[in-house]
Amino acid sequence: METFKKLLVPGVLLVLVVTAGILILGGSKSKTVTASFPRTVSVYEGSDVAVLGVAIGTVEKVVPSGTTVEVTMRYDADVQIPADAEAIIVAPSIVGDRYVQLIPPYTGGDVLPDGAVLDTSRTGTPLELDEIYQSLDHLVVALGPDGANRDGSLTRLLETTAANFEGEGEKFNQMLHDLGTFSGTLDNNKDELFGAASELHQFIATLAENDQTVRDFNTSLAQVSAMLAGERDELSQALRNLSVAMRHVTDFVAENRELLGKNIDGINKIARILVKQRDALDETLHVAPLALTNLAHTYNPMTGTLDTRANVGNLVHEITSNPGIFLCGLVNQADTSGAACDLLQQILPRDGSFGEYRWEPEQPFDLTLGGFVEGN
Repeated sequence: METFKKLLVPGVLLVLVVTAGILILGGSKSKTVTASFPRTVSVYEGSDVAVLGVAIGTVEKVVPSGTTVEVTMRYDADVQIPADAEAIIVAPSIVGDRYVQLIPPYTGGDVLPDGAVLDTSRTGTPLELDEIYQSLDHLVVALGPDGANRDGSLTRLLETTAANFEGEGEKFNQMLHDLGTFSGTLDNNKDELFGAASELHQFIATLAENDQTVRDFNTSLAQVSAMLAGERDELSQALRNLSVAMRHVTDFVAENRELLGKNIDGINKIARILVKQRDALDETLHVAPLALTNLAHTYNPMTGTLDTRANVGNLVHEITSNPGIFLCGLVNQADTSGAACDLLQQILPRDGSFGEYRWEPEQPFDLTLGGFVEGN
């Protein structure tokens, strides 16, 4: 029994040592990152390392290195940090310890490797209170008697501003109120405003794409303007004459309103007839030049007569004596087979009795010349 106790105590101690080693060395994995800061006020070994304000590790070392301070941090390996991360020192209050925050939070992509080093271009420190005081001191000196107010300029500016705003508080307040209303109106109509700006951008882009055309148009417009400027006296006189003529035309129309109305009705009637007789008018316009040319050729200037031979008598005799032969001569020009001619010879009489027939139109002859003149 005594021997068993002697063996149990060393065994328990060995198990405790192994468990502690596992917990220290392998039980909780972590990563390190080293950052260079210009200064590390209120940052110490053991200060928190956070992401979005949540602690993920601690500061292990704070070592000065020349003009910078090297801060080595250890954080939980389960937390992913983006490869382009930065380290900034955050001051929760003016007095108190600070912590180091890694930004931005991881959203995807490459991960910051273990043992990464961030130089001063990827670190940031808060503005210290003494720096604020120093900046205010520099501002006061710059505005004081040795600076901008050396010759009293700042004093005169303040006095003039006070004189201008004296008694204008109510109006100044109204201006601020109206400015707020105007801003609200712009906010309520931002879609229309940006839409108009977009359309204006497209219009300007179109002008830019057609720059040469726009330049040519402006040049032409300038030339027209120059020409009108050079002819302004003649243009002015023409406009005056036109004004006088328009007055006369107005008086003439007023005095002859009834007669002009009848004339317009007559013109309208003629226009309708011309439209109705459009085919005939077109044929006349094609035939009339040839007819006039032939008429000019028949004129004999020596005797003052029209020398022509129509052979109307022979034509009438040929038609009445043997209409079949006459019509055959006409249709043979279109039908060379002779079938149409044979048909006509069978239908028409051969003894000349065709001449006894009389043409009796189904409708009386139009005595109004197609409506140009009045008829009974």
